[in-house]
Amino acid sequence: MDFFFYPSSVAIFGSFRKGAIAYEIAKNVVDGGFDGKIVLVNPKGGKVEINEKSFEIKSKLNESVDVAIIAIPARFVPQLIDEIGDKIKGAVVISAGFSEIGNEELEKELLKKAREKNVRIIGPNCAGIFGVYANFYGSFEVKVNKGGLALISQSGAFGGAALAMGNEEGIGFSAFVSYGNASDLTESDFLMYFADDENTKVIALYIEGVKDGRKFIEALRYATSKKPVIILKAGKSKKGSEAAQSHTGSLAGSYEIYRAAFKQFNAIEVEEMEELFDAAKTFEMYQKAGKRIAIITNSGGPGVLATDKAEHLGLEIAKLSEETIKKLKEFLPPQCSTKNPIDLIADADYERYKRTIEVVCEDENVDSILVICVPPIFLPSEEIAKAIIDAKCKKPIIVNFMAGELVKEGVELLAEKGIKNFSTPERAVKALYWLSLRKAF
Repeated sequence: MDFFFYPSSVAIFGSFRKGAIAYEIAKNVVDGGFDGKIVLVNPKGGKVEINEKSFEIKSKLNESVDVAIIAIPARFVPQLIDEIGDKIKGAVVISAGFSEIGNEELEKELLKKAREKNVRIIGPNCAGIFGVYANFYGSFEVKVNKGGLALISQSGAFGGAALAMGNEEGIGFSAFVSYGNASDLTESDFLMYFADDENTKVIALYIEGVKDGRKFIEALRYATSKKPVIILKAGKSKKGSEAAQSHTGSLAGSYEIYRAAFKQFNAIEVEEMEELFDAAKTFEMYQKAGKRIAIITNSGGPGVLATDKAEHLGLEIAKLSEETIKKLKEFLPPQCSTKNPIDLIADADYERYKRTIEVVCEDENVDSILVICVPPIFLPSEEIAKAIIDAKCKKPIIVNFMAGELVKEGVELLAEKGIKNFSTPERAVKALYWLSLRKAF
């Protein structure tokens, strides 16, 4: 499916008046820096200016392109596929009005025409696709930064909101696909594709239901064997399942069956959007870790909260070796606690954090480390950030700096080095939990 996510040419069908969906998609493609051929098509022809570039609108597609993006009334889509099928490899059908409103026959006709022409279909009733490393933004959603996360979303609106939230969270994306009704290509096809995509390090999937359970199981098995797969499943309740079916025309099915499959193949199931991006941040930094964690903090309260959350999730508060405790006591003030959690007390500076991290990292009983910092007003947070960056440690380190403006500069310094911050102790511990679920790989 490289022609979808790494295309060299695209044709966009629809209205090109400002504010129309086809126009907004074309604008996104131009704004995003796509350097391939862009063909705009509308039977009325004409010209349009997009960001100071002038485009002639063709009345028909008279040349071959990799992918077509279609935003025309639903009833005309099958006929269009029949007309242009010999000139395209794939089509992204934005148009709504198919099985999601009970119009199954029109969707069947669309699929029939596509198969006759050997054309692959994304959609219909979708929000489009991004191939970020090709600078291809074939959607009306907000553009994103390059990174390692491929987002697969059954819901276009959810996908758009998730992209915007990902930007706020500092997430980088490799690709985005909203697949809507999944008349042809489904979540399973995209799982398989992104499992082998070299620019994708983590896959995130929002699903309401699947049409082919066996295919989904095989795709999930394959994808999770290659890289982390984060799943947010909607339609868990009876009413939610009914809503999912009316939304995309999919079969939501029994949540317990999905849950068992996720668990069997070590997919990372999350409960809400915030967790989806926390998990994405986690796996952007590390692939896996054991269950034994050490907590280093300069404040007792957050350390206790982290301990409670860790035990609730089944993580182990590592028992530090006698050698580790002895080394810590050699340089820590006597009022510091050398038990786990290790409390460095409020005035902990660069050296105290750095040396503690390095000593604890050497302990064979520790698989990963949580570093908590609640800096007093007299101690710049960037000093502690630098200690974490400079510390010699090859084990996963998850960071919780809080809160707000007090730690802004420290968080920014960490981000520059690819270290993501988790804004509460509980969210940071959940990150360590997700890493522990991948230990089998």
